[in-house]
Amino acid sequence: MPANSIKTQKELFCCWYAALGCVEEAALRAGFPHESALAKGLSLLKDPGCRRRISAFSQALSQGGSVTAGLRRLAFGSCADAVSLAFADELSSPGAVKGLDLFCVSEIKRDKGGGVEIRLFDRLKALEKLYELERMGSEGDTARSLIDALTAPAEEGISDEDQ
Repeated sequence: MPANSIKTQKELFCCWYAALGCVEEAALRAGFPHESALAKGLSLLKDPGCRRRISAFSQALSQGGSVTAGLRRLAFGSCADAVSLAFADELSSPGAVKGLDLFCVSEIKRDKGGGVEIRLFDRLKALEKLYELERMGSEGDTARSLIDALTAPAEEGISDEDQ
């Protein structure tokens, strides 16, 4: 693989890891093969340059911790593996499910007729929760600014007599 492609994959890994908080999924989305995605992702996490990029991406995404990362993953993540599972007649092997990204799946049922029902988490609800978290964060910043302004020492040039 050309060096430029590896650099691009590392950058994509850092971005996806900051957004999703999942090493293996970030590596898969960056284009690393499924067989080595987890190992490659873990080795990238040891790289100081990658850790700096992840930190920068996390700050840009207004860090919110693992809850926010999970909500982003539900809101913007892929459901392709769940759809593939729903339309598969049979799984190729018992371990085939292990390789699927089913993070967006909330429930799987098999009905009496042999059909399969797969329920996904509600993307709109995840987006609403992300919005609420963002608003709470910005309101907290506004409140903090007000408190700082009220408790800050008086600026030079303003005396009690002027008020």
